[in-house]
Amino acid sequence: MYKGIYIALSGAVLKQLQMDTISDNLANVNTPGFKKENMSFKDYLINPQVPDIEEEERDMSTLSAEKTDFSEGSIFKTSNSLDLCIEGQGFIALEGNRFTKRGDLKLTSDGFLTTANGIKVLGEKGPIRLTREQMQGTMKIDGEGRIYVNGEQVNALKVVDFPENAALVKMGAGVFYWKGAVVKSDAGVKQGYLEASNVDVVKEMVRLIDALREYETYQKAIQTFDEAAGKVTNDMARL
Repeated sequence: MYKGIYIALSGAVLKQLQMDTISDNLANVNTPGFKKENMSFKDYLINPQVPDIEEEERDMSTLSAEKTDFSEGSIFKTSNSLDLCIEGQGFIALEGNRFTKRGDLKLTSDGFLTTANGIKVLGEKGPIRLTREQMQGTMKIDGEGRIYVNGEQVNALKVVDFPENAALVKMGAGVFYWKGAVVKSDAGVKQGYLEASNVDVVKEMVRLIDALREYETYQKAIQTFDEAAGKVTNDMARL
């Protein structure tokens, strides 16, 4: 009977994780360049040779994979010269083996081009930095990521892609970590535009409701097993 509780509990724990993931997706629906997370599950049978397990095998649930969906979001215009959209398979390279599709960049007081969270953006020779004079000029970034100030090229964005088997680590705020090799990307750069989150609010809400209902079902199963165990214990005490 207690094994039944454990089985139901394994499902409830996974549904809680799924609801947390979906909630995070929904919370970032307005975050530029955000990539949603998807979870998949699998069942497995408890080894009947394990002590205290009955002869018949027990079916448990576990997390199979948590995967980032890198499909592109819609593009919208901002007219801000520091907003960039990467069109196609490509990421903006950042210092520290970090990368992002989030293009709402900013220029610090000392001339560094950074992400919204202050991570320096890489160019051809390290972090991109403008001189004080260049900061006063008009900055243009062409479709290949070359940076011009008053018509003169001063640097170029480092836009890269990854091998198919690359296991990027999501670090939050639209930033991913990868220490392996990268390749030059053919993706285009569009100044004055941003890529929206690829979260579909309606689909995520449906997934959240389904997960909540399944979670409640597991809760009821746990409660039923617990009540049955309590009844057996009380009845045996009377004998």
